[in-house]
Amino acid sequence: MAKDQEFQFQIQVEAGDLWKFSMYHANKGYLGIFNVLFTLASLYLLITKWGSTGAGYRLLLLMCVLMFSVWQPGLLFLKAAKQAKNERLKVPVTMTFHREGFSVVQGDQSMDVTWDQVGKVAGIKGEYILYMGRIHAYLLPDRAMGEGKEQFAGFLREVLPKERLKRV
Repeated sequence: MAKDQEFQFQIQVEAGDLWKFSMYHANKGYLGIFNVLFTLASLYLLITKWGSTGAGYRLLLLMCVLMFSVWQPGLLFLKAAKQAKNERLKVPVTMTFHREGFSVVQGDQSMDVTWDQVGKVAGIKGEYILYMGRIHAYLLPDRAMGEGKEQFAGFLREVLPKERLKRV
């Protein structure tokens, strides 16, 4: 890679981006495994016990099946849609990545970040998440990267150690 190569992306975070981020966190690791197993077990019981149980038990099992497969994603989307209406998120963010780190500009505010301040970069379907810590992250949607996504992924693999990259 050329020493002076840089990538610049104009980012407008939308409700769908926030929803993917929320779904990723709500269903990763052991919690995600539990959600899937709970839903499958509830579905199994609902199907196998349908004829031998009363309406109350069927309703309870149906609620258990829908809890992590419909309600949780729906509630997370409503929350993301509400967050996306926040005035701060309506102002586009310009991120410029270079060998030393990256800069973030939103409106009249700007910040420079070095690569050692980045805890991890995770790739999920449709976006990269740049974690600065446990509660601070930047979302970089695929639509902002466009055709340069593969080049940018290669750039990230060069500037960050492998242990700080997940699905990049």
